[in-house]
Amino acid sequence: MHDQIPAIVKEAREAAHKAASKYFNDVLGGRDALLCGFAYVYICDIKGNTKVGKALAAEGIKKGYSGAFEMYHPSGFPCQNIDTLEAGAEAAAEVFRKHGLNAYATSRLD
Repeated sequence: MHDQIPAIVKEAREAAHKAASKYFNDVLGGRDALLCGFAYVYICDIKGNTKVGKALAAEGIKKGYSGAFEMYHPSGFPCQNIDTLEAGAEAAAEVFRKHGLNAYATSRLD
């Protein structure tokens, strides 16, 4: 699986950007409005010294204080609306789950 991590991360980022863009345009009408915040994907149950852990780290996904790998702002979408960013994080987490990783989206208000 570790050799598939770069492709999985790319797929997750693309899915996240697509979902965030769709939410931003369809729901918010293309306006960055309402609550501001941040969104993440947590990838759990992977040790940092494993091949998968090292592959995730090589993709810029680092272990956080929770012990999970944290993918910050997976959509890369240029807005502050937390709902838009959450839509992207949910899409990214779904990609990781599809590939057998224990992942979930989370967020916090700014």
